[in-house]
Amino acid sequence: EKKHNFEAMQLTFLGTGTSQGVPVIGCLCPICQSSNPKDARLRSSVMLEWDDFRFVIDTGPDFRQQMLREKIRTLDGVVFTHEHKDHVAGLDDIRAFNFMTQQSMPIYCTTAVEETLKREFSYAFYNKSYPGVPQMELNNITERPFQLGNQTWIPLPVMHAKMPVLGFRIGQLSYITDANFISEETKEKIKGSDILILNALRMEQHISHFTLEEAIEMAQQLEIPQVYFTHISHQLGLHDEVSKTLPHHMHLAFDGLKLQFS
Repeated sequence: EKKHNFEAMQLTFLGTGTSQGVPVIGCLCPICQSSNPKDARLRSSVMLEWDDFRFVIDTGPDFRQQMLREKIRTLDGVVFTHEHKDHVAGLDDIRAFNFMTQQSMPIYCTTAVEETLKREFSYAFYNKSYPGVPQMELNNITERPFQLGNQTWIPLPVMHAKMPVLGFRIGQLSYITDANFISEETKEKIKGSDILILNALRMEQHISHFTLEEAIEMAQQLEIPQVYFTHISHQLGLHDEVSKTLPHHMHLAFDGLKLQFS
């Protein structure tokens, strides 16, 4: 039985916020106090579904809440972009899927991410006899393309200040989060995509993220017909106000938004 009814591949934005999420604890700014649901952003993550497959890219601190919101009962694996806490912190909650399927969760990550997972979730690796620890099957990925289900995933190496991060191209979609530098080699891998998802943290300069202006410039340079910005902070501004300023083919993503692509 298929997990869904659509014909193309589907991407769901599980979260579109930066590391603190929006609203930020204790913040009284207009964005954090907004009643518009599009201004509320869980930590950045996406879910990809096609045929009988369902994968999540990154399990941030809000992973449990995101799975409950989307009513997800089965998951075929988790792919990680990098090892920062706002992208890995929710991994423990794969336990629910372990329990339902009686199987380990396939994890796809670089050596750097694997080292972090073994440190942050040491109890899952070094105390396996304890009942209820998350069960994982680690699969090493590099900058080389790899297969998930019947799709080829092309890693898109980018830099997040001095940290290497992987974006991914799947079919006609390219997904990049946590970047402030994209090499010419990676740009060539992105070109020709129908959809680009790219981080745009805020208006002001940042040490490791594109500003909105830099993200717009990069998207224009790559000539992608549909662009969605993610990993957004409360400092960017109100969703509806910022959206009005964007080129017609560029959009601020929001939590729960679904895109179909081939």
